[in-house]
Amino acid sequence: MIKILLADDHVVVREGLIRIIDQTPDLKVVGEAGTSIEVLQKIRSTNVDILLLDLGMPGRGGLEAIKQIKVEFPDLPILVFSMHPEDQYEMRVLKAGASGYLNKRTPPDQLLNAIRNAHSGKKFLSPAMNEKMATNFRVKTSDLPHEVLNDREFGIMCFLASGKRLIDIADQLGLSSKTITSHRDRILKKMKMKTNANLTRYCIEKNISIYS
Repeated sequence: MIKILLADDHVVVREGLIRIIDQTPDLKVVGEAGTSIEVLQKIRSTNVDILLLDLGMPGRGGLEAIKQIKVEFPDLPILVFSMHPEDQYEMRVLKAGASGYLNKRTPPDQLLNAIRNAHSGKKFLSPAMNEKMATNFRVKTSDLPHEVLNDREFGIMCFLASGKRLIDIADQLGLSSKTITSHRDRILKKMKMKTNANLTRYCIEKNISIYS
C-alpha cells in the first residue's frame, strides 16, 4: 500500500483526488495539508511514502518548500500537481528535487501511474518535456531572460508581475520588505528591465502564469 500525503489549499481539489486515489487498492491518502507549514508538520508526524504537492500553496513558494522537504526527507518522492503549464515549471521542480510534474488537466490514470512510478524511484516527465529532451529544442533557455533567475527570484517576479505590493509579497514569503526590494532590483537588472510593468508585459507575452 502506497501512503500519500495530499498538499493543496483547495479543499474541493483534495476531495476529488481522494475519491480518485482511494478507488485503487494499492494507493491510500493518509493525510492532507493546506499550507507549506502544514506539509512539513504532517510529514514529520505521519508515515507517508509520497507527497503530492500543489505548487502555489500559501506560505513559502512551492520550489522553496520542495528544497526544504528534501533537506529533511531526502528519500521522500515528491510529485508536483499544479495548474501552471509544464513548460514553465517542470524543469525547475525537477532541479529542486521533485520526482515529476503534472498539470491538473492530467487524466486520472496518468496521475495514478505517475504516483506508482515516483514511489518506485522513477522520474515522471511530461510528453512535452520528453519531446524537448529528445529533439534538443532549438531555443536555448539562456536566450530567455527569465531563465537567468534563480527559483526565489522567479517566484518573486511572478508576484510582482501580478501587481502584488512588496509588503504583501514579504508577508507571504516570511521575508522583510527590504529583502523583497533587493530581490526586485536584482530581477530587473538581470532581465534588463526598469519597472514592474515591464515584468507584467513580459509575463503576458511569454504566457507565464502569474500568482494571484
